[in-house]
Parts: sequence; C-alpha cells; structure tokens
Amino acid sequence: MSWIKMIVRTLKVFILFTGCTLLFYYGIMWVNQEYEDYHRYDEPKGTAVKVNSVNQEDSNWFNRLLLFYLDGE
Repeated sequence: MSWIKMIVRTLKVFILFTGCTLLFYYGIMWVNQEYEDYHRYDEPKGTAVKVNSVNQEDSNWFNRLLLFYLDGE
C-alpha cells in the first residue's frame, strides 16, 4: 500500500512540475511575441530632432572613443 501512495505522490509532483514548466514556457513565448511586434527603430512621429553630442566636422576616432568611455554610450 505504501508503494502505491509513493507512486501517486510522485505522479502528482511530476504533473505539477510539467504544468508549471509549460505555463512558464508559453508565458515566455507570449512575451517574446509581444516584443517581436514592437518596432522600436521606426521613424519617430511628430517634430523629433536627431541629437548628436559630437560635432561631425571636427570629430576623429580618438574623440569618439574618448566620448564612448566617458559617457558610456
């Protein structure tokens, strides 16, 4: 009789674990699908202005590298 109880408890834990794993997997797939449809590199709407912190005429590779290290861009 104790073997049957142990097998039933083991099956309950297995079913619970499998159910939680499937729920987590499909939850992650749903979040992935939501962000896949999000177009963050589209042209901005309205009167947006491109911001550039370094003047393109007098910038060289060293100044750009220095700016990258200082600002963490």
